[in-house]
Amino acid sequence: MLKEYHAFLKTKVWKNVLQGFEPSWVPDFLFDFEKSLVDWSIRTGRSATFADCGLGKTPMQLVWAQNVVEHTSGNVLILAPLGVSAQTVREGEKFGIKVGRSQTGVIEEKITVTNYERLGYWSPSDFAGVVCDESSILKNVDGKTRHLVTSFLRKIRYRWLGTATPAPNDYMELGTSAEALGVMKYHQMLAMFFVNDGMDTSHWRLKGHAKRKFWYWVSTWARAIRKPSDLGFDDGKFILPPLRIMEHVVKSPAPKFGFMPVAAKTLENQRKERKRTIRERCELVASLVPKDRPFVSWCQLNDEGDLLEELIPGAVQVSGSDGVDVKEGRLNDFSLGNVQRLVTKPKIAGFGLNWQHCSDVSFFPTHSFEQWYQAVRRCWRFGQKREVTVNTVSSEAESLVLSNMKRKEMDSQGMYNGIIRDMREFQIGNAGSHGDSVDMELPRWLK
Repeated sequence: MLKEYHAFLKTKVWKNVLQGFEPSWVPDFLFDFEKSLVDWSIRTGRSATFADCGLGKTPMQLVWAQNVVEHTSGNVLILAPLGVSAQTVREGEKFGIKVGRSQTGVIEEKITVTNYERLGYWSPSDFAGVVCDESSILKNVDGKTRHLVTSFLRKIRYRWLGTATPAPNDYMELGTSAEALGVMKYHQMLAMFFVNDGMDTSHWRLKGHAKRKFWYWVSTWARAIRKPSDLGFDDGKFILPPLRIMEHVVKSPAPKFGFMPVAAKTLENQRKERKRTIRERCELVASLVPKDRPFVSWCQLNDEGDLLEELIPGAVQVSGSDGVDVKEGRLNDFSLGNVQRLVTKPKIAGFGLNWQHCSDVSFFPTHSFEQWYQAVRRCWRFGQKREVTVNTVSSEAESLVLSNMKRKEMDSQGMYNGIIRDMREFQIGNAGSHGDSVDMELPRWLK
């Protein structure tokens, strides 16, 4: 019986079938850890690189794309967040890689970059490879766009996903990444490695005996890195300058009863408090804007953005009501230094943009750690030369919002450090190798 059961288990072994090829070009302008990652991802063929902001995902994806072009003589499409397309073209010029930029489905170069919102203009039959830059953005776009991207990828042989934040507290996003790469179905991952906790169908946790095998499985198609030493390389120049968080609190309106403002506990009360204190908070932000340096003011509400644009001299706002071309133009102007003061929302400009030229920002706290992380990391990233100052501005009654954001930040740091730790033994000094299977084990009660 045991022999038969062992034979049955062997049929359930997950095989990692490599989809890649021998790299033809791994240029010297890449850092040593970037070369290792690129070499591994090309040989794998379909992979994800979870690399922190400023670790060179753009040059890595461009080299990956160029290798696919040379290997297949086909085309590669790069999907990028709003405003990142022009930046990708500039990076290509910097490294001697031709990148065309098109929003209408017209292929002008072997490597073409477009925005996620414009994917409907393109046909998967025209491409041998696809890059999803800042792939974490997929969980924030509308369901139609997400479905379109997933369907598009299924028809492409070579695939590369890159993001700085694969939601370390959300294993499900790792599952959707694996499915997008064609590694394993989302529900297969749940059945193999996870168990549902009680009545909450949205809460899944790793099976105790499956933890090591899960991270081994992830390491066969993904690499997670916050600094070069996570892969066994020297951190060298990749040490960030100081980050200074300055907390500013404005007074809340006097309560109807009592003398002291009461912390808003419900989301409804927190929204009301935010609207009641718009002018006080925006006026405080305006007073913090430096006269001689770029400044980004991150807002959440349309009324906040409009008032900040009015109060901050020379400010340019990028709002949700702007057309795609207007948004891209204004974001590009700020990236190039043509605009010195920018007002926008994290969900509009929080992904992928390199703003190391700016070291001063303001932020209205929310319950979203990812928005906070991405907003800060536009400026506080590898390549930044100055100390970065982030001014959080909230009201007295918003204290619970601020404390919750801080808690989520600490939890996320711990969880992401856990990912690095759990994957380290499969990554370090082993970036060019590939495991071939994840075995199903015989339960103890049957031994």
